[in-house]
Amino acid sequence: MAEPPLKPVLQKPPGYKDPNLTAPPVPRPPARKLILPSPLSQNNKKRRSCCRRFCCFLCLFVLILIVVIVAVGGFLYLWFEPKLPVFHLQSFRISKFNVTDKADGSYLNAKTIGRIEIKNPNEKLSLNYRDIEVVTAAGEGTRIELGSTIVPSFIQSKENTTSWKIETMVSNEIVDGGAGRKLNSGNRTGELMVIVEARTKIGFVVNGRRMPRVKIEVACGGVRLKRLDGGNTPKCSIHLPRWFL
Repeated sequence: MAEPPLKPVLQKPPGYKDPNLTAPPVPRPPARKLILPSPLSQNNKKRRSCCRRFCCFLCLFVLILIVVIVAVGGFLYLWFEPKLPVFHLQSFRISKFNVTDKADGSYLNAKTIGRIEIKNPNEKLSLNYRDIEVVTAAGEGTRIELGSTIVPSFIQSKENTTSWKIETMVSNEIVDGGAGRKLNSGNRTGELMVIVEARTKIGFVVNGRRMPRVKIEVACGGVRLKRLDGGNTPKCSIHLPRWFL
């Protein structure tokens, strides 16, 4: 008996999906690991925060301190009303003035005697003076020094007025012959222009406590002898350092 012929196997078209087959499960992505902040980063943040707070408090403290210092300084200034001393040139006399002409030039021998008045105008403050260096000179245009001296340091009480005798001398100082003769003539006629300058340091004394001293320069210049002989006592000018102004 003959076998029936075999049926050819049908080929599945491309992309065909068998509906009876179950789809494989879709793989899930791996779960993300939770990254915890390290203790080191937390410590750094805390340190930065503490530094910011410290800087803020420091700036605030410095600002408050400056305001307090300015307020206290203003109050003390208004309370004490500090004033600089007042200098007057009371008298000036040339007791000896001789210009000698020699073969090698002209020589000056002179001696001066003057008096400077110093007044403390402060009602609540004393004044502390360092050694006062005094220089005397004479002449217009060509200035010739007549010597120098030192007034010892002292403390001047409140609203006190004192005067110091100033004696200077110069011996065998070489000068220009024409200038020397002009000074000699001016000394005889009273037209000689005299100059007195002083350098010292002064400081205030508050309730017995000495404050830092400041350098000052005093100039008593442009005064003729006959004006001083007539009883005039010109006021001297005081110059302070630029940083103090």
